[in-house]
Amino acid sequence: MKFPIDRQAVKPVYLQISDRFSRLIKSGTLPTGDRLPSIRALAKNIQVNKLTVIEAYNVLEADGLIHARPGSGYFVNPESLISSQIKSNFAPIQEVIIPEQQNVSFFNVYQLSVQAKSQPGVIDFSSGFPIASGLKDLQRHARRAMKQVTESLFNYDFPQGQSILRLQIAKMLIQLGLEVSADNLIITNGSKQGLSLVMNHYLQAGDWIVTESPTYYGTLDIVDDIGARIIGIPMQGSGMNLELLEQYLQSHRPKLIYTVSTLQNPTGITTTLQHRQQLIALAEKYGCLILEDNSFEGLNFEPVPPPIKSLDRSDSVIYTGTFSKTLMPGLRVGYLLATGKYYRPLLKQKLFHDLHVSTVSQAIVSEYLASGDYRRRLNHLRTSNLCSRNAMLHALERYFPEEATWTIPNGGLFLWVQLPSEISLVSITYQARSENVLIYPGMSFFPGQKGYNSLRLNFSLAPEVIDRGIAILGRLLKQHLQ
Repeated sequence: MKFPIDRQAVKPVYLQISDRFSRLIKSGTLPTGDRLPSIRALAKNIQVNKLTVIEAYNVLEADGLIHARPGSGYFVNPESLISSQIKSNFAPIQEVIIPEQQNVSFFNVYQLSVQAKSQPGVIDFSSGFPIASGLKDLQRHARRAMKQVTESLFNYDFPQGQSILRLQIAKMLIQLGLEVSADNLIITNGSKQGLSLVMNHYLQAGDWIVTESPTYYGTLDIVDDIGARIIGIPMQGSGMNLELLEQYLQSHRPKLIYTVSTLQNPTGITTTLQHRQQLIALAEKYGCLILEDNSFEGLNFEPVPPPIKSLDRSDSVIYTGTFSKTLMPGLRVGYLLATGKYYRPLLKQKLFHDLHVSTVSQAIVSEYLASGDYRRRLNHLRTSNLCSRNAMLHALERYFPEEATWTIPNGGLFLWVQLPSEISLVSITYQARSENVLIYPGMSFFPGQKGYNSLRLNFSLAPEVIDRGIAILGRLLKQHLQ
């Protein structure tokens, strides 16, 4: 393929390349499913660096025009993905949930997710894992990391984690608007350990905790184990219902508010700056600690407000994050940000739990951050996930019953579907599994399993896989409604 490049022009060469392909795709000259030239071939053909072609293809991915298939190259998206103008029709019931019964066992849900990954040919919408990619980068960084830490493997490390990694994370969080130093950070075994450390230290049996409803089911399991009581405040399209929250802050005086402010799990909703300001004002007014879980920070397609912790002037917010959703879950590296009087008690809790996070895993994450590959990986995931999210939105429009409603997340891995109450999702789950499609009913994400009929769907799959899986689910749902 030949097209002219003006090397004297003000417009960068990579944008000239992306603009040219954009016109070819939108005009139909490059039809749906066509494979673009390989990076190597195009770079040689028009005599540019391969990185220039990669930048051009990244732009096309971000615009939803093409998608990458690992090991196969780049392909033109269906036209429906290019012209996405879908609006969210999500309008959930506003009912506070105070459960009497226990929640679904995190152990059972976790076992099912891990088992699903070992089944060939399965379309897995149920898991919380990102798309598997970047194996060569991992191998390179692992080799470098091992050279750096070989001698220290014969000793224990500090419970707060390696100083260089904490410094790197602090710099990363400063860019998000947080005032933080390495001395405020504790490296944890994923963000879930951070949540467990905080809740086990500040909650006792019988204490009240506020969660969003629905919320991350791992949190519900931690609270159950402690014996604390949950107040599930319903989610709106803009986030937790703050009017209802204040009523229960006043009447029940909970010790802790747990919230996922950016790309909430499971709904994918991101709260506004105003919502965050109002939430921290309420917490300060009623003397309640906020535990802010931002496990999906960095996977947003568009800019998001700074974390709630950035608004904290009275050490009333503890913040957790992780590399499980952006690098690899198996590394088990997360972090906990606590300021003021909260830091030392949580550091002691960490020491009691497991001494410290794997030295090798910390070193690998540090290598990613030092090399700049982490930033490049985030860019790749955002473009890939945007294409996949659009594919799922269009598949839902095409195949799901018209009674269904869903969120339109601005990033992350999930969207949330609300379904008619007469559908038996337990039956749908078994039928879908018989056709190699894995889903998990949304009841698991509600305190005491008391919520409405719903599904959390992971969209970090290839567009053609999403279309095939959603078509199967849509057919089964419509059959149940007939």
